[in-house]
Amino acid sequence: MSNPADYELDPQIAAQLKRNEQGLVPAIAQADSGEVLMLAWMDDHALAHTLATRMGTYFSRSRGEYWIKGETSGNIQEVLGVRLDCDGDTIVLTVRQRGPACHTGDRTCFDSRVLLKDES
Repeated sequence: MSNPADYELDPQIAAQLKRNEQGLVPAIAQADSGEVLMLAWMDDHALAHTLATRMGTYFSRSRGEYWIKGETSGNIQEVLGVRLDCDGDTIVLTVRQRGPACHTGDRTCFDSRVLLKDES
């Protein structure tokens, strides 16, 4: 697989991003059905790799390295679309998820701890 660090972000896109002190932007992966699957972090290289390859690519804060979703598990994220919010500080990826999105084996990272039940 290609190395995300080798990818450079388009300067016009880079200028729109508001990064945290580590140079990262939160990225929400949302299934094409609308279901929120996970939240991860991207730097410029991870975003550039995602845009170029259409594979969900993130930066692991705990390991200090890039990871391409599904590269080892096979649970890949085919990126269908990428949007930046109005403040430039959050990215939303629309993805076609193959297999579970969560490292626990669940479809989504947001199923196990419901703080307020949706009653609609």
